[in-house]
Formats: sequence, structure tokens, C-alpha cells
Amino acid sequence: MDASLYALMAISGPGIFFDGVTSARRTVTVELGANSLRVLTPGGDDLAEWPFGELAAYAAPEGVLRLGRAKGALPARIEIHDRELAAAFAARVGPIKQFGAVEPRTRAKVVGWSLAAVSSALVVALFGVPAVVARATPLVPVAIEQRLGASVDKQIRALLDGGQKDRFECGQGASAPESRAAFDKLVGRLEAAAGLPLPVRAAVVRRAEANAIALPGGRVYVFEGLINKAETPDELAGVIAHEMGHVAHRDGVRTVMQAAGLSFLFGMLIGDFSGGGAAVMAMRTVLQSSYSRETEADADAWGAQLMVKLARDPRALGTILTRIAGTAGPSAKILLSHPEARERAAAIEAIARAANIKPAAAPLTDGTGDAPSAELLTAAEWAALKKICKATPQERPGGNQRGALPRPEAGGR
Repeated sequence: MDASLYALMAISGPGIFFDGVTSARRTVTVELGANSLRVLTPGGDDLAEWPFGELAAYAAPEGVLRLGRAKGALPARIEIHDRELAAAFAARVGPIKQFGAVEPRTRAKVVGWSLAAVSSALVVALFGVPAVVARATPLVPVAIEQRLGASVDKQIRALLDGGQKDRFECGQGASAPESRAAFDKLVGRLEAAAGLPLPVRAAVVRRAEANAIALPGGRVYVFEGLINKAETPDELAGVIAHEMGHVAHRDGVRTVMQAAGLSFLFGMLIGDFSGGGAAVMAMRTVLQSSYSRETEADADAWGAQLMVKLARDPRALGTILTRIAGTAGPSAKILLSHPEARERAAAIEAIARAANIKPAAAPLTDGTGDAPSAELLTAAEWAALKKICKATPQERPGGNQRGALPRPEAGGR
């Protein structure tokens, strides 16, 4: 057969596909076309198509060809165990980039990382993982933290959406533009004053708990139950400011690394979340682990200072924490294993006094004592925000399913 004709023929065989979002293994058909590799379901539906010029080979066990896109948005992988198909791929595509291949100019960096790994192992033996993680967390690139956060976000949505899918996040329906605009305005004012090194992506979700959580990468979930418990914009702002404190201190990344050990640390540093397994581990850590009393106190203080920067009364955070602590029913995650609410409120009161912020009952100023500060939201905007999860029946197919979070193993945030 003519060699040019052979090059145009589609060659196919079995493979295993990881989509880079979940940890599921999918048996697929791999088809080698003239210029690209296609991944097909057993029924013949397309899952992916990757041009040959964008492919790279990744480290794999002997006898396995593991391929992925060198610059793909998701860490999707295809594994080929069929030797004939692997040989056909090599014959058709020729040499491709080898993941981890070291160019001469980068060899010194690789040696440096190797020495750092050995040194880290020695430090762990002497001082333990927490001390190493505390020093290593600031060195994790923001881009990698955001990539981890995106993967964790997908896993958490799949776990918590209760079958609602696109109805999991409030404020997306046609009847709620004012509600979403009010929430975005509140978060925007906090973010503008916070000056974080990465953007905050906040959302209100349909969960009945009076809770809020921060994920790696600047993602913040505010639960519907917290919206219902908040009586003023300042109370809600205080909790969101607290979660921004966790983002600023990179507490989510540090907690994940402490739970997973140094092997996961180096996995994060190379940005390899193959098969979604790392994201699953991170998701479980975020939901089931608790921060220390010191970490929570630091986030309280950071959030309180942010409220002071906006010339708002930081005592509002202590007020809502105290109110939630006295609520019957499932404990809010923001209180489990935390300093007692009164103790936290007292610490926030001290910050307010030091900043010479008068209680909210008195007019606030911009810090100069001259001009009154603007409210975070108008009365109309606050009323709209309180209704952000009140979708119409037409926009809420199947009802508003809700449930409790998986029970934390060691308390919550």
C-alpha cells in the first residue's frame, strides 16, 4: 500500500480516558486520523479531539503510552495499552514532547528542585510536615492555586448540588438580576479594599446551613442559610471578609498540603492533577478539615481590619457569629472547633476600639471624622439580596432540594 495512503487511513484501538475533572476511568476507542487523535465512547460519540502537534507523552508504567495536550486547560489523559496502536501512533506522529524532559538550560533548575526535595524530606524528619508546609505555602504559584481551586470547585458542586445542577447557584434566574447585582456590589466593595493577589469568585448557593467556605484559588461559597440569618449588610460583609482572610493567608492550600503530605505538595508545584484524584482529595480536605483556633482568629482579625478600612463596624461579624452560635439545629461549620463565639466577638471588639470605630448604632465616618461613610448597600439592594435564592417555581424544576453537609470528621471551618 502506498505510504501516503496509509497515512490518511484512520487507525483505531482501545484506550482508557481520564477527563481531568473527575477520577473516573472510561474505556474508549482511540482513533488516529491524518492530523489528530480522537477519543470516542463505545457508542461512537466524540469525547475529545487533540491535534498531533499539541500532544505530549507523560510518564507512565512500562508498556503504557500516556498522552495529553501539552498546554491543555484541563489535565485530561489518554492511556494506550495496545502495543500495536502505540507503535502505529509513533509511526504516524513521530517524536513528540516528553513531559518532564529537561533542556540543558534548565538542568540546573531540576538539580536545584531535587536538592530541595531531599532537604525537605530531612526537615520533615526533624520538624514535621506542618512546619514545612507553613514555609512552602507562600511559594506555591497563584496560577497553580487557581487551577487547583477550579478542580476542587467542580468536585464540590457535584457533591453538594443535590441534583439541582445549574440551580445550585442562586441569582442565575431571569427573576433575580437585582439580587445578583446587590451581592456582586457587596463583594466588589470588599475585594476592592482587600487588595488580594488574585480575584475573588463568590457565589451564593442553595444550602440551608448558616455557613460560608473559602476554596483554594479565591473561590468563596456563601450558603443560603447564612443569607437568611444575616440581619444587615455589614453582618454578611463581615463573614465574607473573614473568608477573604482565609484567601489572603492561603489557608485552603496549606490545609490541603498538610493533609496530603509532601507528595501532594510537589504534585501541586508541577500542576499535575491527572484524573482528578488530587482534586477529590483536596475537596474532601476542604469540607472535612477544621482550621486551628489561631488560624480562625487570624481570619477574624483580617476580616475585621478590612471592615475598618471600609469605615464599617467590624463588630457586625461578632454579632452574627454569636447569633449563629445560639441557633438550634445543625452546627454551622463556621463555628465548629473555633474559638467560642463570645471570645471571638471580644477580640473583634478590641480591634474596633483600637481603630476608634463607634458602634454601628452611631453614624460612621470615613476615618477622618468629617464625612459620613456610604452604606455598603441601600435598603432596596439589601432587600433584593435577601431574596437571591427565592427563584420562581418555573425557575426551580424539581423543587429546592437541600441537605446537610457531609458530617465533618474533625470539625469544620
